Amino acid sequence: MHTVKPRRGGTVIGVLTVACVLVASPAFAARGPGGSDGGVKTTGKKSGNAIESRITYSGTGSGSGGGAAAGNVTPVGDWTPPACWYEPVSAKEFQKQVEGQYNQVVNDPQQPNYAKSATGQFRDIYKDGKYKNYNLDKAGEGNWWVAVQDPARMDHPDAFTCSELPFWVKNGDTPAVKSAVTPQILAELAYNRIILPNTKITLAPKDTTKVNLPTWAWLDRATFKEVSVTATLNAGGLDIQATTTAKPVALKLEPGTEDAQTYPASGDCTINDDGSIGEPYAPGKADENPPCGITYLRSSGGGTFKLRATITWEISWTGTGGTGGTLPDGAFGGTQDVTVEEIQAVNR
Repeated sequence: MHTVKPRRGGTVIGVLTVACVLVASPAFAARGPGGSDGGVKTTGKKSGNAIESRITYSGTGSGSGGGAAAGNVTPVGDWTPPACWYEPVSAKEFQKQVEGQYNQVVNDPQQPNYAKSATGQFRDIYKDGKYKNYNLDKAGEGNWWVAVQDPARMDHPDAFTCSELPFWVKNGDTPAVKSAVTPQILAELAYNRIILPNTKITLAPKDTTKVNLPTWAWLDRATFKEVSVTATLNAGGLDIQATTTAKPVALKLEPGTEDAQTYPASGDCTINDDGSIGEPYAPGKADENPPCGITYLRSSGGGTFKLRATITWEISWTGTGGTGGTLPDGAFGGTQDVTVEEIQAVNR
């Protein structure tokens, strides 16, 4: 078995897997998150001979948070969003991609002969084999459905599970493959493009605290808000969309040392009715235990402890045709330095 990968710097020519004379489907690229403002706003498009995903993404981007750092939500558990799926491409677009890929490979002196042969065999299936001239004479009756890979997850094993050769589907028919794009597939792809704010919490005392002194921790309601991304596909006779929304529901504190006590004991601070987490410190509460916080039991010895704060986000979605539901919770966190000093006492 040989695997032929596209040369860097060139157009996408897919991945051709050759076992004897069996040729696997070329995969198309799906664009990831982007936008100069840190938000999510991408558009599928054609690039050279390659056909990129027609799915577009838009949403509230990185939302707001206590700092500039932000990142993608990480699913809690073993579930991951799709690394590949199938979506429709018109007969004309499919012809252009296959012919362009064929010409690129056979005219490239750096491509081995088996790659050129495999590309030719693949082309023959659609030009003058099982199908005739890419079904251009049936262009108004249906579309080609092709495997699409998320370029941000090309190294993931699941990216190569969509191994069906491009296949023809008549208008109104349901593709007979598991990962054909649907509102739920769109919702799962939108999940992977949710950008969350960082999780720098407010502390009192700020940055530097004392041994055995309760440190209060909180997040204001205005700091963390719901974040949503909408995925839309309007191509190949489909006009579907789904909006995936992440809602903050809990904060977990990890002090950075075993010599500490968290409040509550689990370190899991739930969200309040008003959307805030924890409670701001107020004068007169120095002897009280905070609803969300930490007491360090030893000093940081002239250094710092890495306090990690992780927000759990509840994920839900709504889509075309009244579809919707929930997806696995997501998490995103960060660390901040906390200096812990011994309380100095003077004996007289």
